[in-house]
Amino acid sequence: MDWSIQDIARIAGTTSRTLRHYDDIGLLKPSRTGHNGYRYYNQAALVQLQRILLLRGLGLGLPVISQVLDDEADATKALAGHLEWLKQEQDRLARQIASVTQTIEAVKGGGEIMAEDMFDGFDHTQYKDEVEERWGKDAYAKGDSWWRGMSADEKSAWKQRSRQLGADWITAATSGIAPDSAEAQAMAKRHVEWLTGIPGTPASDVAGEVNDGGKARLKAYVTGLGEMYVADARFAANYGGQDGAAFVRDALAFYAEQNL
Repeated sequence: MDWSIQDIARIAGTTSRTLRHYDDIGLLKPSRTGHNGYRYYNQAALVQLQRILLLRGLGLGLPVISQVLDDEADATKALAGHLEWLKQEQDRLARQIASVTQTIEAVKGGGEIMAEDMFDGFDHTQYKDEVEERWGKDAYAKGDSWWRGMSADEKSAWKQRSRQLGADWITAATSGIAPDSAEAQAMAKRHVEWLTGIPGTPASDVAGEVNDGGKARLKAYVTGLGEMYVADARFAANYGGQDGAAFVRDALAFYAEQNL
């Protein structure tokens, strides 16, 4: 079974012009072209389009998406990583919806607004238990205090910096360079600097220590974090999937071995 370009545009919420552009740049080829010149798409093409739209939703550009698709040919494996990320987003959005609904009802009814409930789902508190289990309660408390102390503009800038770091890792991972190349090692250095700027993380705690013990702990943290990026689909999704996360892991491991 296949669908016409008009059908796919309608179903996917996009346009025929966009689909033709994807065809022109080799990102999404139709499964066949009719004698009248119309493009038709089969099930495999629909799966490919779904992956493209998911990656677009992560803020990736078309050249990077093309590289990611070429790098991770196993659609089922790649979509599993996307699904894990979407579940996290679903939970966060559900909590935001519930929070805003409660606020509207309280304001309309003249009731009391519970400040503790107003911002559920708007920050990182859903990771509290996980952070405390991995790195301790003090680590979460420091990070939480740091985050809540930032202005809205500062939070936005930090999020953008994090997104850009992930996008640049994906570009590096799909460019064909080696994890121990100068380009990849510059990314690893930038990544470690990003980590040390987050209060409460082991990287931040030992960043100012120049002794061998501090370096050893930072080295263990950086290499362990790289392994977690590969093992946890939520983190792997930030780097374009398992292969991208493996590239980040290897680059960080080499950087840690040489510099920490």
